[in-house]
Amino acid sequence: MRVGLLTGGGDCPGLNAVIRAVVQRTIKAFGGSVVGYHHGWRGVLQSEIEELDLKKVSGILPRGGTILGTSRTNPYKEPGGEARIRQELTGRGVDALIVVGGEDTLGVAAKLHEAGIPLVGVPKTIDNDVNGTDVTFGFDTALSIATEAIDRLHTTAESHDRVIVVEVMGRHAGWIALESGVAGGADMILIPEYPIGIDEVCDAVRRRHDRGKNFSIIVVAEGARLLDGGAPVEVQSERTDAFGHVRLGGIGATLSSRIEERTGFECRYSVLGHIQRGGTPTAFDRFLASRFGVAAVDLAHRKGFGRMVAARGTKIVDVPLKEAIGTLKTVDGEVYELAKAFFS
Repeated sequence: MRVGLLTGGGDCPGLNAVIRAVVQRTIKAFGGSVVGYHHGWRGVLQSEIEELDLKKVSGILPRGGTILGTSRTNPYKEPGGEARIRQELTGRGVDALIVVGGEDTLGVAAKLHEAGIPLVGVPKTIDNDVNGTDVTFGFDTALSIATEAIDRLHTTAESHDRVIVVEVMGRHAGWIALESGVAGGADMILIPEYPIGIDEVCDAVRRRHDRGKNFSIIVVAEGARLLDGGAPVEVQSERTDAFGHVRLGGIGATLSSRIEERTGFECRYSVLGHIQRGGTPTAFDRFLASRFGVAAVDLAHRKGFGRMVAARGTKIVDVPLKEAIGTLKTVDGEVYELAKAFFS
């Protein structure tokens, strides 16, 4: 069995663990070979390849990022993209392509499967918003980094009697903000799923000051929606990527400015940004990613094409790729109500 492998979309702690697992399982269990495509779908379109063997994946388990590189290339935005991918895989003798990515990368995989290209998916995103799986690798690492940052910001906020706004990742789903905010003792958490008025945030800060707490920590997801008098607040944005997503940024600065203007309390903001993506994956993410990699190879060997490996409870199962795309796994009201129990 000859396996193709690519990692697409944003980088994520645990990707190298998947790569290592795919190579080891393919070679040791099935006597096969693995061709790695650099820079996601772009590598398939441009034949950016590397033969992967046991030596090349030795020592990569604890490394962040991906040795194959990644990109946000959308083959369906490239001339003849689908045909070029088919030609590339056929020409390389690839029996199955393992696609590691989030909703966009897996969305492309689902279209290619419908076109008859043999592939299986592995869910990946630090946002933990891919449907069909209870959890994605990378999330635990990002959550740990965000929680540690909030812990550190507590001490400086208290020392200077400041309000500090912590902006974390989360375009459409607020899992990182919600769980790190609760774990880090935040006084309010803003997530994309449930818009909050600026006055409500300011009132919470004032209540803390009235109780003699002269500092506050506000955690906000990058995609959270602010309301001012019932109207959405415009925040800074930049150009879109190949999948039509606006590059977010600016809500931390906007919220910080509004709080200081309306309360008179000194307010600063900290944007964690790509720090959450980088560095060594946690043991949980290494283990989950390794399980996904092995399961993906086994699924490909069974010709379970058009499916994705997934975590369900303590088991690794496989589900149709269609379950992973189209709708995101977002924070439901019950979980957010739990977080609100700790708001000031």
